[in-house]
Amino acid sequence: MTSNMNSKKSRRRFLRDAVTIGAGLPIVGLLGSIPIAIADDASHLSEDDPTAKALKYVHDASASEVRSDTTAFCDNCLHYPGAAESEWGDCALFPGKLVNAKGWCSAWVKKP
Repeated sequence: MTSNMNSKKSRRRFLRDAVTIGAGLPIVGLLGSIPIAIADDASHLSEDDPTAKALKYVHDASASEVRSDTTAFCDNCLHYPGAAESEWGDCALFPGKLVNAKGWCSAWVKKP
């Protein structure tokens, strides 16, 4: 009898655990995708960032009121190591943030 009762408890425990895990998987999947979405949005440099304001950064270079070289864009700047075909990329002046490839700031230096 003892063996049969242990078997029932083990089976119940297995079923309970399986239901608990099965119910939790969709929640874990949703939670797992949220930080990625937030990280992508949070990594774009804001034009309101204090350093961006100081350097007159704009996402759209053509919207800059102080840019004099119409060929100057982030994607052809010495500080931008990203690929020219990328919409957003790293900038040495804004560590941890992505700048728009077609953006511009007053620290722009033409790549050699």
